[in-house]
Parts: sequence; C-alpha cells; structure tokens
Amino acid sequence: MKGQDLVKKLLTAVVDAAEDKKAHDLITLDLNGLSLVADYFVICTGNSDTQVLAISTEIRKMAAKEGYTIRGVEGENTARWVLIDIGDVVVHIFHREEREYYNIEKIWSDAKVVESV
Repeated sequence: MKGQDLVKKLLTAVVDAAEDKKAHDLITLDLNGLSLVADYFVICTGNSDTQVLAISTEIRKMAAKEGYTIRGVEGENTARWVLIDIGDVVVHIFHREEREYYNIEKIWSDAKVVESV
C-alpha cells in the first residue's frame, strides 16, 4: 500500500475501534494542508470516565495489534480528554462537558469533515 492508503487504513481502524465502544458524536476532520501535526483528527465523546477509558483502551489495543506506533497518550489519568497520537491520525476522546467547553471542531473549522471512512 502507498502512503495515503496506509493512512486511510489507520483512520478506518481508529473509527471502527471507537465505534466498537459506542463512542458518541464521532467526527473526522481532514487537516491535510492545514496542519503539520497530523493529517486527520478523530474526535469523539464518551458519556462517562469509564467509557472514555474504554474507547482509549480499544484504540490502543487495535493500534498494537495492527502494528501502528503510538507516539503518545495524554489524559488517561483524568479521563476527561484523552489524546492519542498515532502519527498521521490524532484521536481526541472527550468526556461530554469537556468536548462542549473546548469545542475543537470550531478551532479547526477550516478542516473538511470526512463523511465516510
């Protein structure tokens, strides 16, 4: 597979893992041409600390199983906003109140929403 195909495969795997743990309000933003940080942000919500951690754990397990390198994980100690950096894809898992407060979709409003992965 070529570079962009590999990124799409990773993106699909991340979305599938989040959906497996019933993530809410899942959105994918295409940051190509807008950011050097990542090509995509996957943003989702958990209704409780337990669900936020379950989504995070599932994504990390999928990444390990598929051979992706996780560059960093932040926020699992509080389970209010967990960030998982998997290189070209960065995942933001929010507790409901934090998602409303930080509203990163608005910050990245120039990014295109990916309709289907």
